Amino acid sequence: MSTNNTLAIVVPCYNEQDAFPFSAKSLTDVLCSLIKSQKVSPKSYILFVDDGSKDNTWSLIEAEAKINPVVQGLKLSGNVGHQNALLAGLITANKTSDMTVSIDADLQDDVNAIEKMVDAYNSGADIVYGVRSDRSSDSAFKRVTAQGFYKVMSAMGVKSVYNHADFRLMSHRAVAALENYEERNLFLRGIVPLIGYKTEAVYYERAKRVAGESKYPLKKMLKFAFDGITSFSIKPISLITTLGIVIIALSLIAFIYTLVSYFTGNAEPGWSSLIISIWFLGGVQLASIGLVGQYVGKIYVESKRRPRFNIEKHEKGDKS
Repeated sequence: MSTNNTLAIVVPCYNEQDAFPFSAKSLTDVLCSLIKSQKVSPKSYILFVDDGSKDNTWSLIEAEAKINPVVQGLKLSGNVGHQNALLAGLITANKTSDMTVSIDADLQDDVNAIEKMVDAYNSGADIVYGVRSDRSSDSAFKRVTAQGFYKVMSAMGVKSVYNHADFRLMSHRAVAALENYEERNLFLRGIVPLIGYKTEAVYYERAKRVAGESKYPLKKMLKFAFDGITSFSIKPISLITTLGIVIIALSLIAFIYTLVSYFTGNAEPGWSSLIISIWFLGGVQLASIGLVGQYVGKIYVESKRRPRFNIEKHEKGDKS
């Protein structure tokens, strides 16, 4: 294998002071092993991206970078969210690397799969997806909702990789192509498959978080899923039109039924049904306006063209 393949492992972090020591050690061991076996260049490194953490995450990253020659730290000026933090790391690392691997600090993704990703890259793949082989480590609720999410995304016409999150390898040119996608409402799981190039998949079993708490509670997960759908598909708006047509058809049927009842003398005061109809139609209208408003809001955010992230500090430590 060529020793000129520089690998950068990008790790977005938000309040990960508990998981960081485990993450730094595990990823350092993996990277050093790859360097020793000459699958990647000795210039390879790990880039921890601090996404405006409120705990001691950055202090730990900074300290580790000073004593660990393969660790670097990138401090963002504020919390910009997981996707933007990951993008900041990828763009920064791509300046000095031939390939990047993105992985979360909680080590739920199998670090040993990185070697398989590098092997696939050395065999010609530009993008290598880390795909979960099963969801036995998830709760029943999370398993059902996650699988439902991928099915809904597929039904909405969003191109994504089933059971894949943000654990992936990307070549230098793949990340360069990713930079051309300038939207502020980022959903990398949907954008990366649009890049094209040769892709491969590596399967692994997902483990439990090594330390700390999940940064994606149910509320955030639902928002993330909704953002993903509305960022890539206009089918929800089409569904509103379909719903409107269905309601009109039902209203016509109800109108005919009312006329027949009136002329046959079976008509009775329908105050309850009238109130229910008003509330139902009112709810449909408000939901429809809200959904359309989400799309308008995204257009508003995109039109301002604000920067997706600002870098406060890039800590490379003393490598002498």
